[in-house]
Amino acid sequence: MSKVFTITEGLENLGALRTGGQGSVYKGKRIGAIYSAVKLIPTPIYTENRDDKNYRNFENEVAKLLKVNENPSPNVVKMLSFGITESGSFPFIEMEYIEGPDLCELLQPPHQKIFTVSEVIKVAQHLAAALEHCHKLGVKHGDVKSNNVKYNLHTANYVLLDFGLAIMSEEQRRSSIRHAGAVEFMAPEQNEGKMLPQTDVYSYGIILYELLGGQVPFPLPGNSDTGRNSVMIGHMESEVPDVINLRKTNLPTNWTEEQKTREMQVPDWLLKLIEKCLQKDPILRYSDGMALHEAVLSGSLSGNALPIDHEAMDLLKTENETLRKQVLALESTAQAPERKGILLPHFAFAFMIISIIGLIAYLGYSQFRSEPQAQQAVQPIDSIPPAVDTTAQERRRIANRRKLAEAAAAKRMVDSAINAEIKKARDKAADSTEDLNPDTSVSPVQF
Repeated sequence: MSKVFTITEGLENLGALRTGGQGSVYKGKRIGAIYSAVKLIPTPIYTENRDDKNYRNFENEVAKLLKVNENPSPNVVKMLSFGITESGSFPFIEMEYIEGPDLCELLQPPHQKIFTVSEVIKVAQHLAAALEHCHKLGVKHGDVKSNNVKYNLHTANYVLLDFGLAIMSEEQRRSSIRHAGAVEFMAPEQNEGKMLPQTDVYSYGIILYELLGGQVPFPLPGNSDTGRNSVMIGHMESEVPDVINLRKTNLPTNWTEEQKTREMQVPDWLLKLIEKCLQKDPILRYSDGMALHEAVLSGSLSGNALPIDHEAMDLLKTENETLRKQVLALESTAQAPERKGILLPHFAFAFMIISIIGLIAYLGYSQFRSEPQAQQAVQPIDSIPPAVDTTAQERRRIANRRKLAEAAAAKRMVDSAINAEIKKARDKAADSTEDLNPDTSVSPVQF
């Protein structure tokens, strides 16, 4: 291994960028004006031999980080080198220097306290892609937080930095977290020094929550042990506050009302994604970065990625409840009367009676006219006058047949009219019954 941390040939130390219990980051300069970031791990390694447990763990984890660089991701910082410092024998990793602010800086003045919805979705996509890239290679970050995600000014990408915890042992992680870790972003299991792929998923959810709401769900009241313990207990036991209410409270005052209304329409898939990431039990979260990235892509490309107007949804629910109560009231008061037989309107009944009477009268008159002819037909032959006008008799028979045909046609017309009125009465009776049965005509909206 090369020992390039101290000022030596090929690398110049330009001073500390950030210090903390998990290590310090220095800005370095290589020959040719190439800048880098050097992560110094606070646990010294005195023997560069695989018999040394700390050295062995460091070497194993660094081998995983090297795999991350074999197929570089635009959303993961690139590791340039690693080694043991000449002074102090501290392990270090050298990474590319990303020029630009981190998420923590972008949430501070003069910037707004919250991100726009579109920018939150962009961070969600880039950071999920970074975790997918690492988890595929078996690398767990362990320290995902807003000041470990930088906005690259040159590429406009959000980049995941600082794999310091990834190369620590479990005991080192537990000690680091207890004394100096960013407890606001740490999963419940990290309090015991555990680091799972779901641990990174939990911290990812905290970042999205912070960008939407303007603060983390369990802010650190101070850097005392009491404050840190209260935050850790919050992660383990307390319910996560509603991020929509928090976002409404932290809306910038210089936004127009139209912009405020638009920015309160957070996609439902994004809220559900954050909710699943922040489950207390790791089993209930997304299993790893691959599952997380797939969920982000599915949500952003699906139809329900459209923003949901929560105020409109509340109004619809209120109207639905009102409609439901009206239906219940109608069911309790409206009793359908029992109807037997067929109900006809008065004019239809009168028309039917008059038609029947007219038909009977017509048939009676026709029978009365035909009786003399019948009597005449049964007279003895010798009583028939010798000169009978057979042509006149034939005309009377034809006239009688015509009258009988006209009577039959009239009867058919009456029957058709009666049948039409009966059908109309049946349809009206059926409609009246349906009107009195709200279950068959009214169905409240379901949510």
